[in-house]
Amino acid sequence: MTSKLLVHSHLRDDLKRTIEITPESAGWKFIGFEVLSLKDGETVSGSTETTEVCLVLLSGKANISGADQDFGLLGERMNPFEGLPWSVYLPPHKNWIVTAQTDVQLAVCRSPATGKFPARVIAPDEVGEISRGTGTNQRFIRNILPDTAPGETLLVVEVITPGGHWSSYPPHKHDTDDFPNETYLEETYYHRLKRGSGFALQRVYTKDGSLDEAMAISDGDVVLVPKGYHPVGAPYGFDLYYLNVMAGPRREWKFTMDPDQAHLPY
Repeated sequence: MTSKLLVHSHLRDDLKRTIEITPESAGWKFIGFEVLSLKDGETVSGSTETTEVCLVLLSGKANISGADQDFGLLGERMNPFEGLPWSVYLPPHKNWIVTAQTDVQLAVCRSPATGKFPARVIAPDEVGEISRGTGTNQRFIRNILPDTAPGETLLVVEVITPGGHWSSYPPHKHDTDDFPNETYLEETYYHRLKRGSGFALQRVYTKDGSLDEAMAISDGDVVLVPKGYHPVGAPYGFDLYYLNVMAGPRREWKFTMDPDQAHLPY
C-alpha cells in the first residue's frame, strides 16, 4: 500500500509542474512546495499571494524577476550535485517571472507571511557548505534560508548524503511547541538520486506508534513529515540529495532526539 506521506513526481503538467504540494493536499497549515521543469527558452510566472516564497534553482540557468526587480541571469550548476544553489526570496503579494536560458528545474517553496522582509537574491557565497556528523553519519549541509537569515516562517536547506551514509540521523523530531526545547515545524523532503536510479530509504515514526512508515524513495520523490522522527538512509553507491522545506508558527529549528539514539553524535 502506498504511503500517504510519499508523493511521487510525474511528467510535467500544463503548468510545467512535476511536483505540487499544498497545505490542503498535505493536511497541514504552512508548507506549499512545487517543482517546475522548463525547457531552454520557456517562461513561467506566478504570484506569492499570501506567502513568502523561496525560488531555488535546482539545476540550470534562468533570468529571474520579481517584486518589481530584475535579478538578472542566475544559476550555474546543471544538477543539484554539481555545486551550490542560486535562490531568490520574495515577500507576499508579489509577482515573479522565470525565463530559462538552459533546461531548468526550479523549486518553489512557500509558507504564510505578512511581508516584513524585502525581495533579495540568495547567492552561493551566502549559502556555503558545512559538514555535519562523522563516519557513515557524515553529510553536507547548504543553508539557503536558515533561521538566522531574514524570513517570517520559511526555512530552506539542501543536504548531500554520500552513498552508504545516514542523514537526519540520529533521528530527531520537531513536532511539539515547547520552545526553547523544541519547535513545531512541518517539513518536506524533495529527494534526488545522483544516478537517477536506485532508491533511498526514509522512516517517519513516533515513539507511541501512532505513525510509523518506512518508504523506498525514487529519484524526484517527496516525503511529507507532519510529525515524528524522520531519518534517511542512502545505499552504498547511490549519493542522495534532498531539499528540505520547514515552516511553523515559530521560525526557529529546535529539535529533540529519539532517546534510543540520543547518545550518538549529531
